[in-house]
Amino acid sequence: MPRSPAPAREAAKKPRARNARPKIERAALKLFIHEGVDAATTREIAEQAGVSEGALYRHYKGKDELALALFMETHNRLGKMMMEALAAEGSLDEKVGAAVSAYCQLADEDFLLFSFHLVSLNRYLPYDKRREDDPVSITERVIAGLMQDGTLPKGDPAVKAAMALGVIMQAGQNKIYNRLPGPLSQHKDAFTKGILAVLYSG
Repeated sequence: MPRSPAPAREAAKKPRARNARPKIERAALKLFIHEGVDAATTREIAEQAGVSEGALYRHYKGKDELALALFMETHNRLGKMMMEALAAEGSLDEKVGAAVSAYCQLADEDFLLFSFHLVSLNRYLPYDKRREDDPVSITERVIAGLMQDGTLPKGDPAVKAAMALGVIMQAGQNKIYNRLPGPLSQHKDAFTKGILAVLYSG
């Protein structure tokens, strides 16, 4: 069987894309959110990104590693931002306001990545071992300290952390499903008041 001419063979091959990784990640996020991680395929991701499937495999072992990496990127950044906000000088009200502002800023800067993180918490948190710098542990530790020094009423820090985080995380969910208007930062004062009401409650 005669081989096809060299120009035809070359045309059939996709040229190696420059800056393929960001394109792959954005395409994957869109597919993961709209179709789900299980339904999306590496071929679809590559096609959406305008790169070869091989380009994807040069950066990631497969879609599961890619999805976990995208989740952890936001999860780790969120933990760092919250730690900085809650460790800063100022009153509790000011610290909570700074933490809420940081959370809203992260959402508004890249809502696609933020949305994937929020809707994937149940799936990927089991991969993240409990540690000192994850967002929930940071919140629990700060609340426990404030209960100990009398700033907050005594109670279960884990319950209070869950309730406080729920104020803003549920708002984020509603934003994803178009039930909350405007950028998340537009509502930061209301979120801050809600969280403080939870923290100061008996």
